[in-house]
Amino acid sequence: MDRLVNTVRPYAWGSTTAIPELLGVRPTGEPQAEMWMGAHPGAPSRVDRGTGPVALSEVIAADPEGELGADAVSLFGPRLPFLLKVLAAASPLSLQVHPDLEQAKEGYADEEERGVPADAPHRNYKDANHKPELICALTPFNGLCGFRDPNEAAELLAALEVDSLKPYVDILHAHPESHALREVLTAVLTADPEAMTETVRQAAAAAERLGALDGPHAPAYAAYASIAQHYPGDPGVIAAMLLNFVTLQPGEALYLGAGVPHAYLDGLGVELMANSDNVLRCGLTPKHVDVPELLRVVRFESAAPAVLRPEADPSGEELYTTPIGEFRLSRHVLADGAAPRPLPAVGPQILLCASGEVSLRGADGELRLTRGQSAFVPAGEEAVLGGDGTVFRATVTA
Repeated sequence: MDRLVNTVRPYAWGSTTAIPELLGVRPTGEPQAEMWMGAHPGAPSRVDRGTGPVALSEVIAADPEGELGADAVSLFGPRLPFLLKVLAAASPLSLQVHPDLEQAKEGYADEEERGVPADAPHRNYKDANHKPELICALTPFNGLCGFRDPNEAAELLAALEVDSLKPYVDILHAHPESHALREVLTAVLTADPEAMTETVRQAAAAAERLGALDGPHAPAYAAYASIAQHYPGDPGVIAAMLLNFVTLQPGEALYLGAGVPHAYLDGLGVELMANSDNVLRCGLTPKHVDVPELLRVVRFESAAPAVLRPEADPSGEELYTTPIGEFRLSRHVLADGAAPRPLPAVGPQILLCASGEVSLRGADGELRLTRGQSAFVPAGEEAVLGGDGTVFRATVTA
C-alpha cells in the first residue's frame, strides 16, 4: 500500500478555502477546485516505493495485473478504471452531459477518422470511454440534475413573466414530454445571442425577486439568479431552469448516468467517476457547445433526482449502490476503540480520510492517514482499517 501525493487543480470556479481546510494547510488565496486521486494522465497521484516519487500511472503501466488484478484488466484494460476527487465548488460549473459507452466509442472513432486534433477546442471526445459519476456531499451541496416534469418547468418559467419565454411555456404544456424538452432545449441553445442575452437578463431579475419570497421554488429561483450573476447572458441559464434543483446533505449522494444533464453549483464533495474526459456542454461556459452532438447524447426524459444514502452491510461498510462496474464507493465511519475492519483484497482501492485519523495496516507495515490524506492499495493486498474517523473507499465492483 502507498501513501498518495495528489495534485490540486486551480479551476476558476473552485473555493479558495474548502480544500485547504480539509488538508489543514494555509489558503493561498487562489481557487482550489479539485484534488485528484488516481492515475489519470492529466494529473496522476504520486507514490514512493523507496526509489523516489513516481506517478501512479507509471507504476500501474509497469505491472497492470499486479496492481489492478487480472479481473479488472480483463474488464477495463490495463489502467485504473476510476478517478476519485475532492471537489470544492464556490460557483457553478458548466451545464453538461456525458455519453454512454457506445456513443463515446462512435464519437471518438469519428473524430479520429476526421483528423480532429486531440487538443482542438471543438473536439468532443477525448477518449472512447463513458463517464458515469457519483458525487457525495461533505457539506451541504447544491446542484442541478435531470429534467423537471415539463409542466412543472412550464409553471416555473411562466412565473417569471418574461414575454420571450412564453413560447417555451406553450411548447412544454402542449407536446409529449420528450419532444417538448428537446424542442425547448434546442430553441434556447440556438436562439439569437443578442435576444437571448436580454431574455436571460429579464429572467434573472425575476428569479432574484421570486427567490426572496416564500414558496416551494424559492431556493431554485435563488440558485438561477446566482447562476446568471456568474454567466450573464448565457443561454445555459434558461436551460438550467428546465432541470431539477437539489440540495444534498452531508453523506447524501447523486449518481449521474449517461445522458443526464447536470451542473454542480456550490459545496464540498467526494466525486468518483469512470476514468474519462468526455463531456458535452449545454451552457454556463465559454467553451464549445456542439448542439447537434449534444442532442444525440441527451436523454429527454424527466425524473426526480434519485438521492442515494449509504446502506450498511454486516461489516459496517456503508455502500452507495450504483449500476456500473468501473467504480464502487463506500465509506467507513470508525469509532475509537472499535474493532479494526479488514478490507476485501479484491480489486485496486483508493482510501480517503475525510475526518479524524485512521490507520491502514498491511503486510508491509502501517500508514496513518489524517483528514484529507489518501492511500492506494493494490489488488490482492490485504489491509485492515482502524482508528477514529470517516474513510471513503473507492474500488471496482466485485
